[in-house]
Amino acid sequence: MPSQAPETTGTHWHCETVDKALELLGASTNGLDAEEAARRLAEHGPNEFASGRRVSKLLLLLSQFTSLLVVILIISAVISLFLGQYIEAIAIIVIVLLAGFLGFLQEYQAGKAIESLKRLAAPTARVIRGGSEKEIPSREVVPGDIILLKTGDMVPADGRLTEAINLKVGEAVLTGESMPEEKHTEPIADQDLLPGDRKNMVHMGTTTTSGRGRAAITATGMGTEFGKIAGLLNKTERERTPLQKNLDTFGKWLGIFAIALSAATAVLGIFRGHSIIEMFIWGVALAVAVIPEALPAVVNISLAIGVRRLVKHHALIRKLAAVETLGATTVICSDKTGTLTQDEMTVRMLYMDGRTFEVTGAGYSPKGEIRENGALLGADELEYLKPALVAGALCNDTILQEQGGEWKVVGDPTEGAFLVLAKKAGIDPAALHNEQPRTQEIPFTSERKRMTTVHTTPEGIIAYSKGAYEVLLDGCSRAVQHGKAVPLTDEIRREIARHAGAMAGQALRVLALAYRSINAAEDPLAAAETGMVFIGIAGMSDPPRPEAREALARCTLAGIRPVMITGDNMDTAVAVAKELGLLKRGCVLTGAEISAMPDDDFDKSIGDIEVYARISPEHKLRIVNALMKKGEIVVMTGDGVNDAPALKRAHIGVAMGITGTDVSKEASDMILIDDNFASIVAAVEEGRSIFDNIRKYLVFLLSGNLATVVAMIVALIAELPLPLVAVQILFINLIMDGLVAIALGVDPPQPGIMERRPRNVKEGIIDAPALYYIAAVGIWIALVTLGPFLWALHASLGPDKAMSIFFATLIFARIFNGFNCRSREHSLFTVGFFGNRWLWLASLVSAAFTLLLLYLTIFHAPFKTVPLGLNEWMVVLPAAFSTFVAVELWKLGRRLLAPVLRH
Repeated sequence: MPSQAPETTGTHWHCETVDKALELLGASTNGLDAEEAARRLAEHGPNEFASGRRVSKLLLLLSQFTSLLVVILIISAVISLFLGQYIEAIAIIVIVLLAGFLGFLQEYQAGKAIESLKRLAAPTARVIRGGSEKEIPSREVVPGDIILLKTGDMVPADGRLTEAINLKVGEAVLTGESMPEEKHTEPIADQDLLPGDRKNMVHMGTTTTSGRGRAAITATGMGTEFGKIAGLLNKTERERTPLQKNLDTFGKWLGIFAIALSAATAVLGIFRGHSIIEMFIWGVALAVAVIPEALPAVVNISLAIGVRRLVKHHALIRKLAAVETLGATTVICSDKTGTLTQDEMTVRMLYMDGRTFEVTGAGYSPKGEIRENGALLGADELEYLKPALVAGALCNDTILQEQGGEWKVVGDPTEGAFLVLAKKAGIDPAALHNEQPRTQEIPFTSERKRMTTVHTTPEGIIAYSKGAYEVLLDGCSRAVQHGKAVPLTDEIRREIARHAGAMAGQALRVLALAYRSINAAEDPLAAAETGMVFIGIAGMSDPPRPEAREALARCTLAGIRPVMITGDNMDTAVAVAKELGLLKRGCVLTGAEISAMPDDDFDKSIGDIEVYARISPEHKLRIVNALMKKGEIVVMTGDGVNDAPALKRAHIGVAMGITGTDVSKEASDMILIDDNFASIVAAVEEGRSIFDNIRKYLVFLLSGNLATVVAMIVALIAELPLPLVAVQILFINLIMDGLVAIALGVDPPQPGIMERRPRNVKEGIIDAPALYYIAAVGIWIALVTLGPFLWALHASLGPDKAMSIFFATLIFARIFNGFNCRSREHSLFTVGFFGNRWLWLASLVSAAFTLLLLYLTIFHAPFKTVPLGLNEWMVVLPAAFSTFVAVELWKLGRRLLAPVLRH
């Protein structure tokens, strides 16, 4: 053994021969001895992943209470306690603590992706140590170790294969490809290959699906392909959502505005002759009223309601803010296999005897038909196809079974497709195997590219073979023509090749079928693959999901650009994209082309690319970063470990619930329970509705608060009595923030919400139309509230009666405005007068509390209220209701003028 461990980084191991790889590793087929293995373990470290720096739980919790809005709310709570408003203070404190605790839980969960990645490592490994086979903990595997692999084993580290016997490895968790990869030991010349193309290598976390092999370990821990992904996860920062950014900015400016306005108003009151103490308390109450302390609760309640609705659409939200961010989505980067397609291989086309047959149905469910030129085949035609159907079903190691109403295959998906084809034609594969039992077989190898089985049948001994059509043609001397075996002429060969090429051009995987009758005097294995009869060829693919095309069309209508990112080859990706209607401009890019492109060129082209094929983890992250740099709000879907860095980096990471790994789920913001792309579209609609509701809440609250402030300032300037005392301001703030506003936060989605373009996240929560509404309605409510107040003063009803009239008018005007705020464009009668039962309940409860303050004697002294008579209500209610009428007329005018303004 060498005196020091070899340098394993920077070597293209797949390019080296087995002997050269062993030499570079300082290893041999007898493995390392115990002393050398221990030394290498000390030098290279354990075969495990390093975690990023974790913030302590306490600091993470405290960080939730550092934003300016939260600080002001806490100060408001303290002031409310000082003023004796205990209910108000407790409400603020509870809201702040609840919002902070939820934020802590969300961020704490976000740090678990690396821990899930660790769980992918195999717990133990079988290695050769000192010439003997031993089982050791995987963390003790070192470069130069010789590992043993058999069916079902998880690969403990990256290695160069030294032996591969019928070896297939499932690499979906790493590459995203659903089909197991055939492995060999021969060197590969091309240095710049992605992990999925290194057919003589195995990688940590992948699983042996068939055969057996040995490999010399070339990398462990953070040096493996999974380790590189772990490094990316540690370095990748999660993007703050648009909602978080908007709320921070909004809270800061609103807090500053509230303090400045309250201070200025209080100073004005002092100049008008009110006492300093009175104005200080009054100004503080006004500041508390202006700040929407229920905003965190409304946001969280709206998001929580959205989460509950999304569960019905098979979407599970892991982070509340993700729901709203989905509503601003402009680009969805979607994997192909299992998301846009069904992840179930299906025979789509069958060619035999110069005739082409189409197969309907998709996936492993045996529901479907076989047709020719659109016409359904009858019993006689199906009998004609029986040689192909029987050959595909018998030359097969896979089992088709029904579990809980769903059909699944145990084994190779391609072989499962032949079993489903047989079932569609009325043939039971299990019964067929019993009738024609297998006696011998020649297994498939990547070098032979074919598989042959020998069966005892009522017609004698028959060998069936399936594989690459070129290989089977070389072993055939005859072909099926008109139900008989005829000589295989050059013309027939050319016709077969032409149809095989046509199928491949449609990105179908092409396999051929053949058979041979064996005489009793012949050696079955020796004779099986010579002089065979060519039956035909089958073209198969992983079909698109039926609902995917409609979902993609809805994305386009909503102004969202879908992009396919897959590890599959370009031909397959392009064919699926065309079938789904996704490929409109024909812009396709491969991972190799991305690697060759400078950043500037890639950034310029990012807006045109519709399909990415043969993509690595680094490419996915680069794509997401380029899109985000362009200002896009990016959703990234994925299921494999290779998707995790991009899932974490994107604004919204969407993991697959069925096929997704723990790593992808932990790195994601949302999990699709059904792995269905259409569920993302439903989530986008819900996200848009949630943002609308948060905006409705703020528009309602700020327009009402503005009305209060404007009315107060006008009263001070006009040297009128103060229309409200501090405790009345706080009461109005409590019922408006705590009841009516929160009810708006759970409003149902508006009509046509998915027919408009994504909102511009740079506009913020309060856009220009919202500002116009707040100003106009706020001034209107102030005027219609001051009107009854002035009427009461001039009618000599007394300051207490006038104040109570102002108090009641303001509350009812704001309640009517709550119904106005359900939609800025549509009439309340269009969106549904009773569409939000919570708003009705909140309005009734708010009105009831107001009446209690006006008519129960116990509240008169502390709240400075007096009862109102019928004459006063005849003034108050029409004035308040005018708010609803004015806004409805304004909406009607906008709808009538809209066509004129467009032209």
